[in-house]
Amino acid sequence: MPTIIRQADIIDSVSDALQFISYYHPKDFIDAVHEAYQREQSQAAKDAMAQILINSRMCAEGKRPICQDTGIVTAFVNVGMECIIEGDLSLEDMINEGVRRAYLHPDNVLRASILADPDGARKNTGDNTPAVIHYKIVPGNTVDVHVAAKGGGSEAKSKFAMLNPSDSVVDWVLKMVPQMGAGWCPPGMLGIGLGGTAEKAMLLAKEALLDPINIQELKEKGAQNRVEALRLELFDKVNALGIGAQGLGGLTTVLDIKVKDYPSHAANKAVAIIPNCAATRHAHFTLDGSGPALQSAPNLDDWPEITWEVGDSVRRVELDTVTKDDLLEWQPGETVLLSGKLLTGRDAAHKRLVDMIEKGQDLPVDFTNRFIYYVGPVDPVRDEVVGPAGPTTATRMDKFTRTVLEKTGLVGMVGKAERGPMAIEAIKDNKAVYLMAVGGAAYLVSKAIVASKVVAFEDLGMEAIYEFEVKDMPVTVAVDTRGEAVHQSGPKIWQKKIEEQALTIE
Repeated sequence: MPTIIRQADIIDSVSDALQFISYYHPKDFIDAVHEAYQREQSQAAKDAMAQILINSRMCAEGKRPICQDTGIVTAFVNVGMECIIEGDLSLEDMINEGVRRAYLHPDNVLRASILADPDGARKNTGDNTPAVIHYKIVPGNTVDVHVAAKGGGSEAKSKFAMLNPSDSVVDWVLKMVPQMGAGWCPPGMLGIGLGGTAEKAMLLAKEALLDPINIQELKEKGAQNRVEALRLELFDKVNALGIGAQGLGGLTTVLDIKVKDYPSHAANKAVAIIPNCAATRHAHFTLDGSGPALQSAPNLDDWPEITWEVGDSVRRVELDTVTKDDLLEWQPGETVLLSGKLLTGRDAAHKRLVDMIEKGQDLPVDFTNRFIYYVGPVDPVRDEVVGPAGPTTATRMDKFTRTVLEKTGLVGMVGKAERGPMAIEAIKDNKAVYLMAVGGAAYLVSKAIVASKVVAFEDLGMEAIYEFEVKDMPVTVAVDTRGEAVHQSGPKIWQKKIEEQALTIE
């Protein structure tokens, strides 16, 4: 007898899994970050990991998203050949209905980030559909599903190359990882797909990220094949780059390296890298006809008790009274606590502002001596002022930075990860500053926001310009008024330290 899989069970299982992964990290990820935190020697990287761990526990307790970017949904679906799927929707539509219900759940609204007409109107679909779905028809009488919610910042750092057969995969990866910068929010995992065709290599890399973190067990056992040897070699060599948590410099850049390979044409060696960020989100379930497959809540005792103290040397800044002259004193790597009124704006808002400037139109907000935070927050629920509101990748705003600094009176920016050369030059020329907030600590950051209102471009939804009132929002001076950037200096310092430590051990 074939197994009957009901439409409602598929929808409910997908919806439950996506809600679950929005606020629960996998235990293997928490264990790996905690281990890295305990042995980290870079104080900046240690502080970043402390915020990630504290945020993770807060999200698990409050059942709110780990990151404001609640991702694009990817599903890997293996359908057993002895199954009959019963319902009036296609399997694709069933999965998308599960996504829709998860992202519109009133108790934990998730941010809708999916835009239709991607090279045109870029209109938000409103419910985070459609998902990206991959199917296999396999022997058996169950439907096996992996779902993941992948943040846009880490997905944007994906790399692909068609190497010559004699080229070194290790050399290529070590060349690519520094180019990825910190916008993928390390520490995390790298999925590497090797072989097949161009699209197969990318799919392998994405699928590899579903595997559990187990590099330490592999180190103890030793490599049994080429894939395992590649994992071990790359794990050590990538971490030796010194990029560290959030790109600030440190011992741990990757928690694991995953490699999947596939037979290749004799003329080709396709290789892909897809990083997974500090908001690692994936779940697995199997439908056997007995009803929906719902996730089991983890034990909160599995989360380490971490405290993070800013220390006596912290600089407290009142945003409502800060002047350009005050900024001259700020030092790279310094911890700053922001209080006062903070504007927000990201890609769509920046493009609209620049278009208005070029047309000579009046701007809807006075930016004189103000700071702008690159963020697209989650909608609030219950008594929240704002939902999780962590930073988005700052480099996407680089092309707008000079115009905005020179034409609006803006003096500072807050975002995630490094700035590119073009933005750093503009910051230096205008004696402005760029401050970094920790990616992957969105719920923790939101607790520093005591008031929120939309002040411009309401039609842009989460990309509208808000005015937040913040109290002691923690940030790091990432680029100072002289153009000194910690994302350049930190990794160089720690790469040298790691090399020296390796020589000492030898």
